[in-house]
Amino acid sequence: MNLLQAIILGVVQGLTEFLPVSSSAHVQIASELMRVPGLADANSSTTAFIATIQLGTELAVILYFAKDIWRLMKAWFKGLFNFSARKEQDYKLAWLVIVASLPVGLAGLAFRHFIEETVRTLWVIAFTMIIFGIVLFIADRFGKHTKTVKDLNWSSALVYGFGQMLSVVPGVSRSGASISFGLFAGFKRVDAARFAFLIGIPAVLASGILQFQASYPNLESSQLTGTIVATVTSFVVGYLVIAGLLKYLNRGSFLPFVIWRIAVGIILIFLLSLGLVQA
Repeated sequence: MNLLQAIILGVVQGLTEFLPVSSSAHVQIASELMRVPGLADANSSTTAFIATIQLGTELAVILYFAKDIWRLMKAWFKGLFNFSARKEQDYKLAWLVIVASLPVGLAGLAFRHFIEETVRTLWVIAFTMIIFGIVLFIADRFGKHTKTVKDLNWSSALVYGFGQMLSVVPGVSRSGASISFGLFAGFKRVDAARFAFLIGIPAVLASGILQFQASYPNLESSQLTGTIVATVTSFVVGYLVIAGLLKYLNRGSFLPFVIWRIAVGIILIFLLSLGLVQA
């Protein structure tokens, strides 16, 4: 992997991590198109590289929501030792974030090896891109778009959690699945996205750190410069994407992302069928 390839993968990671289009799918597709070896190999330097640049995008979401995270953490710890503080909205919201984060963590631990060894192929990604693009369209088209974060309750948090749990399948998209289920539950687009980002922080950060710890010894010294540059790139691009997406959703729909997902899925099936890319 050369420096230009590393930067391109950093840009792809930053662009797609928070959009409902699946970052893992796009990084794998970009890797295949650039003939970057070893992405599907758990012991490869490429896998270590991907695990590292993902921490860049996670830092971006933590920084963007730093005030919200700090407020929720304070309310949660305060409520643990002060009964009256448990009546505060932020204390309840903190618990809802925790509850909604659990399903994907449990699913990831239970099916990690099966997913890495069996379903992480471009054929699976092609079909999940299309199927969950359609799911996102239906949710966006027929959702009521009336609820805000203040309307969250235990049942809606579990709905979000179930949606995020499906993201363990390559190509589904963590943000896309949880946003879709939030839309089905009646939440406004921007509120569905904000809560999806919040519940993604604990699970994705934990899995990212575990993956990094397991794979960083395989990171070759010759790739350190490219890895650092790509991680910084994914951080900057990711932060801008979060801000831009939330601003866009105040007035726009998810239709552009639906079209993109379906188009990428169809093109990928075409390329795989012709043998132009390897599954």
